[in-house]
Amino acid sequence: MNDFVLIIDIMIALFVIVIIAWYIHDKYVQRDHQLLVNYPIIGRLRYLFEEFREPFRQYFGDEKFYESKDKLDWVYKAARDLPNYASFSPSQPLPKPKFMLRHANIVLNENEVDTHFGVTFGENKKYSYHAKSIIARSAMSDGSISPEGTRAFVRGAFMGGFPINSGEGGLTSNFFVTHRNYNPSYMTEVHGTITQRFVKKVVQKLFNGAMAADVYRSLVFKKDPEAETYVFDLKSEVFHRPNWEAHLENFPEEVPEDMPDIILQLSSGLYGARDKQGNFDPDRYQKTMRFCKMTEIKMAQGAKQTGGKLIADKVSPAIAYYRNVEAHKDLFSPNRFPYANTVEELFDFVGRLQSLSNKPVGLKIVISDIENIEPYAKEIKKRIDEGNSAYPDFISIDGGSGGSATAPIEMMERIGLDARDSIYLVDKILTDYNVRDKIKLVASGKVLTPDDVIVLMSLGADFIQIARGFMMSAGCIRARYCSGTNGHECPVGLATQNKSKRKKYFVYKHAKYVRDYHNNLLKGVKGLLAVMGLSNISKLNRHRLIFVDADGKVHDNIDQVFKRRLDIGKDKEDEFYELR
Repeated sequence: MNDFVLIIDIMIALFVIVIIAWYIHDKYVQRDHQLLVNYPIIGRLRYLFEEFREPFRQYFGDEKFYESKDKLDWVYKAARDLPNYASFSPSQPLPKPKFMLRHANIVLNENEVDTHFGVTFGENKKYSYHAKSIIARSAMSDGSISPEGTRAFVRGAFMGGFPINSGEGGLTSNFFVTHRNYNPSYMTEVHGTITQRFVKKVVQKLFNGAMAADVYRSLVFKKDPEAETYVFDLKSEVFHRPNWEAHLENFPEEVPEDMPDIILQLSSGLYGARDKQGNFDPDRYQKTMRFCKMTEIKMAQGAKQTGGKLIADKVSPAIAYYRNVEAHKDLFSPNRFPYANTVEELFDFVGRLQSLSNKPVGLKIVISDIENIEPYAKEIKKRIDEGNSAYPDFISIDGGSGGSATAPIEMMERIGLDARDSIYLVDKILTDYNVRDKIKLVASGKVLTPDDVIVLMSLGADFIQIARGFMMSAGCIRARYCSGTNGHECPVGLATQNKSKRKKYFVYKHAKYVRDYHNNLLKGVKGLLAVMGLSNISKLNRHRLIFVDADGKVHDNIDQVFKRRLDIGKDKEDEFYELR
């Protein structure tokens, strides 16, 4: 008993000594924090609370960035395929101004609504692309997203039968996780020894397949820095990755059936289609396009009007291999696309990509006003009149907000219009130039739920790309640590290259969540069409919408609403609306 009391006394004494030393350090030694000089020790609570502010923000306050927390809850429930009904009333009603949907007096039953939700890009191309869904996962680079996260998205897209955008990081090995029926002539294989396979089976029996694959990989590749550039097939027990050094004739003529529909995004860094010097490599581009359905040239993204930025901590040896760059160094792409010094030069490059791939090619842009889109419309019209087919098959319009990616804070909410304003404006200008039927419009920006999809498609979009919603379906808790700066890492392992965190990410579980989120989006769209009395999504147009302004006034003429919202000045107003 006496010994126990003595131990307690010693612990108390040590605690008092530490507190006194800590007090002296804060008040008389440190000169980094002014607050701690006046409030030693206790002042540190301020920094503790500040540290926890972002990851815990969503649990203790109303949702300010999205329209309502109910929409966020819808995403998480849809991903888990749970009933998505509210009782009594929304917990946080949509704020005004807002768009409303016109419902029909005599609604349809859901079985009367066409289940065809497809759209075709590049009808005049040899390999035109017929997307089976109007919804795609938007651009997320393998690099900003962890390898495990990319694999979950790829598996989810393959199971759900919807397209997936590669992001500017290009086509990496992780996009091949479902591709098993390959020809070794374009694939590099690595096999383990009998002993290594035996160890793998033991670990798999005792623990799980993910741990077994990691142990097996470490045994086979040892300290090879490019070990993670190989994907592992648990059934065949073979590691494989595309052999980009193989001759073009070895690659499949058409996209293999056991791969998802991939949209290759080509940014100013030209990743996935460049040589080691950073120049465009036609041969590599053609090889890459043997596995992709179409190409999206990224001119801009939401608030990120600068080139893509990947901090050194995220540039792993695997990412360096994929992008032909040096590992562990900041990777900042140029602001301007290298073949876009003029609109004419950009369209000529579009034509070059179309000739090399025989597939659709489009642009991703952000709109601030009419002057952002009119030069494109003029050049498209000019080339069509000349019989020149070198113009975009589609234009992706991103909303001018923070985006799911990392963007400079000074640009967020200051650059680019809302996605809805942008889509209306672009649809209007292309229609005025009589080229709208030649161009598909793709919309993205804060799209979470089926009503968001309906509003954008009513305003002119043909196709929707979603980033935030799919991120959340894949496990994102919106901690806002995606960039990896300031020592913070994504806590769920989705948007980090930190091995200790990402290795614990549940790939197969989240792949199912991704699939179910997409499926429930389409289910919700179908339900809304039925209530609106529309048998097919092609019957949507802006006259199916009503606008309620901030004062609660109802406007049923959407053209007049946008005339006020997009106040472009008297000098251009008459010209802009002359066809209305």
